[in-house]
Amino acid sequence: MSKSYESSGVNLEAGYEVVSRIKKHVKSTERPGVMGNIGAFGGMFDLGSLGYEHPILVSGTDGVGTKLKLAFATGINDTIGIDAVAMCVNDVLAQGAQPLFFLDYVAVGKNHPEVVEAIVAGVAEGCRQAGCALIGGETAEMPGMYDEEEYDIAGFTVGVVEKSRLIDCSKVKTGDVLVGIPSTGVHSNGFSLVRKIVSDNNLSLSDTLPETGLQTLGEMLLTPTKIYVKPVLDVINQVDVHGVAHITGGGFDENIPRILHDGQGIVINEGTWTIPPVFSLLEKYGNVPHREMFNIFNMGIGMVLAVSETDTAKVIEILTQHGETASIIGQIVDGKGVEIIKN
Repeated sequence: MSKSYESSGVNLEAGYEVVSRIKKHVKSTERPGVMGNIGAFGGMFDLGSLGYEHPILVSGTDGVGTKLKLAFATGINDTIGIDAVAMCVNDVLAQGAQPLFFLDYVAVGKNHPEVVEAIVAGVAEGCRQAGCALIGGETAEMPGMYDEEEYDIAGFTVGVVEKSRLIDCSKVKTGDVLVGIPSTGVHSNGFSLVRKIVSDNNLSLSDTLPETGLQTLGEMLLTPTKIYVKPVLDVINQVDVHGVAHITGGGFDENIPRILHDGQGIVINEGTWTIPPVFSLLEKYGNVPHREMFNIFNMGIGMVLAVSETDTAKVIEILTQHGETASIIGQIVDGKGVEIIKN
């Protein structure tokens, strides 16, 4: 053990223990194409082994934002890694790409091996849900940068799609139908406002409220982001999907228009899906105008597919086979912006 380094607040032995603890979680994510073992200086993946004729690589990186503050406050650390994976893989999925591998970066104020293991266990679970391999990462102990009980996490993923199957939204046309796939709740966006609402109303994360059911408020808010990879790839493999929108920060107003061409707008029919109770709670306690909620949160829809009207029944059938309660939530029209019509 380096006594000099330990005196500065960095425990090398704890770092070695983390590597030992996380090996089994990393191993559980292996998939065809993975090369090498944990501990190498670089993560390796054999793209040539997958048989693509003209592979296009699609990459994405993201973090979890201030949702982490709720993990610190509740001590629930085993789901936040799922969020980190989800935010990355759902983005590359929007181009039709299958996520291949993932790398994580965890920075801590003090290295608590059991906490880091819980975080990485969540990352591994997210990778298994997405069908991608965790091939590397970094855990950095940074005393003075973070409080001893705090940490940050970010991730990076690479996916692949055959060039002829790339979803670049060039096929999106007026009249296309929007199929919405439910979210699991707030996911990983809007938590600066969420935390303000909790603080301003003196709510405790250990409270149970009418909207939270059997969960505590903290448990409800920390529900991990849904990973849509497997059901959506199944749809893409069977149906000509014109566009895919991952509903993240900026809600409906920012994300769905990203798939549009000039002169196109969106009409959303509120009432065609069930808005989870967490959003009613936030709207009520935060006194947020109802229309503004759609400009901040996902409002119960985490992924939107734009398809021809003739393909909607097939899309919903495939998603239903995956256990998803998808619904037609709107369509693309001539115009501009996003209009929410309450049925």
